[in-house]
Amino acid sequence: MLIIHHAPGTRGFRLIWLCEELALPYAVEKVDFSAEYRASPHWRRMNPVGKVPAMVDGDFVMFESGAMLQYVLERYGQGRLQPPRGDTAYGTFLQWCWFAEATFGRATGEIANHKRAFAAQPRADAIEEMRDRARACVQALEQAVTGRRYLLGDLFTAADVMLGYTLQSFRRHVPDAFPPNVETYWQALGERAGYRSAMAAERSLKSEA
Repeated sequence: MLIIHHAPGTRGFRLIWLCEELALPYAVEKVDFSAEYRASPHWRRMNPVGKVPAMVDGDFVMFESGAMLQYVLERYGQGRLQPPRGDTAYGTFLQWCWFAEATFGRATGEIANHKRAFAAQPRADAIEEMRDRARACVQALEQAVTGRRYLLGDLFTAADVMLGYTLQSFRRHVPDAFPPNVETYWQALGERAGYRSAMAAERSLKSEA
């Protein structure tokens, strides 16, 4: 069974959602998100830079959410939630997986980090610059999903899982409505049983004392 060490609102949600879509057994261990705990020797053995999540598969530990998704797909996915390797659609799949974290997720993540690090005196100009970068990513997505249910058309893939979490982050940190095609895409993601189950698991963690 996969063990996902997760704090609500963090990237471990991707792994929870993926496991729900693949019907894989998993357990969630709630992580104390305080700076003190994340700096502790115990947690740094799980994630050497003190971030969340971490994933344990037997004796194997991973600490990068995008890599966790690819590992789980390759080891347990049996070809599901990704196009065949060597197909050009697989290249498109990889592109959106990387875009979700390295480009779009970088902008929204920096907003969260800035607010946390400079809570007493956040710089409005810095936050707005990061929001503009996130808005540019949403506009790129608006074009990509025109006339499509998911990123690869009718095929739901793990790239949608990667990007779905980043859209959650956008909604938390940018006070903009989604443009029409992205809104339709967002609604399609939210209708999935796997997404709803992952959100229920997230709410359960938030309700824990």
